[in-house]
Amino acid sequence: MNTLFDPLTIGSTTFQNRVWVSPMCQYSAVDGLVGDWHRAHLTALATGAPGLIMVEASGVVAEGRISIACPTIDDHRHVAAFKPIIDFAHSQNVKIGIQLAHAGRKASTMRPWDDHLMASNAEGGWQSVSSSAIAFPGYPEPRALTVQEIHQLTLDFAAAAKRAVAIGFDVIEIHAAHGYLLHQFYSPLANTRNDEYGGNFQNRVRFLLETATAVRSAIPATTPLFVRISATDWIDGGWNLVDSIELCTQLKALGVDLIDVSTGGNLHKAQVKAIPGFQVPFAAAIRTEAHIMTAAVGLITEPEQAQYIIETGEADAVFLARAMIRNPRWALSAAEKLGTKITWPHQLERGATI
Repeated sequence: MNTLFDPLTIGSTTFQNRVWVSPMCQYSAVDGLVGDWHRAHLTALATGAPGLIMVEASGVVAEGRISIACPTIDDHRHVAAFKPIIDFAHSQNVKIGIQLAHAGRKASTMRPWDDHLMASNAEGGWQSVSSSAIAFPGYPEPRALTVQEIHQLTLDFAAAAKRAVAIGFDVIEIHAAHGYLLHQFYSPLANTRNDEYGGNFQNRVRFLLETATAVRSAIPATTPLFVRISATDWIDGGWNLVDSIELCTQLKALGVDLIDVSTGGNLHKAQVKAIPGFQVPFAAAIRTEAHIMTAAVGLITEPEQAQYIIETGEADAVFLARAMIRNPRWALSAAEKLGTKITWPHQLERGATI
């Protein structure tokens, strides 16, 4: 039986425990470059002894960013800005990954605290793209991608992954959840194409499968490759758990190591009862039925709750976001609460009680 603070090895990477920091958008990049805020945010998390920190969704092209203030890694200059953060995480024995993303029809926004949603051209906004010319409510209508553009984006994901590994990231995650571009292709509610990328299940998942194949080939075979999916659209006629199990079975065959299991984000009207651990059953089902490692997310806040998820085999690791915002050293306090001794940074040892 595994526990929350047991190490986990995937490929050539060993994570010191299964408390992982979920990717969290900070909306603080300037021209796609991470800066002082990201260094403060991510290095603070690294002092808390998690097993992994996943850097926020970063556009594989500039137009793939969610907002005008999200990061991109579309060239060496942008990915190199992460190097001091990576080095600090490694100095604390913390692994660090990056979430490769394209926001699709949910792109070109302002920051959440600005007084309007969409960025104008003068503010740095751009024309969004998607699987089909169907707008997300409140957003402009996107332009449907051509097949040639789909193929180019697959190459862009692979090139971004290669740059990320070269600069020192330990893990690559493809963001295919929360109503962003790859989700817009596999969900029948966002994809009305009638070519090889639309229609039946296999056509709708083609873009993601081709992207996973390209990314896997672009990085070392021993580098962990994760995919974050939305396991359900939470609405009849949408993407569902049965679809997710089949997709994850195919992703495993292509060399994906772990599925980061979230839900929703593709429809504003989906009825979701967000209670603690509400997404964990999806991670458990995919782990069992698709025979692939999973990470659980979604209102996981208490040490006992996280420990139970690992002990019962519902997932191989847990991703925490809001709990980490409230307490970047959540892992240290959780270990003490569970009566487990883990290594603290020397500078903080005086605060340990066990």
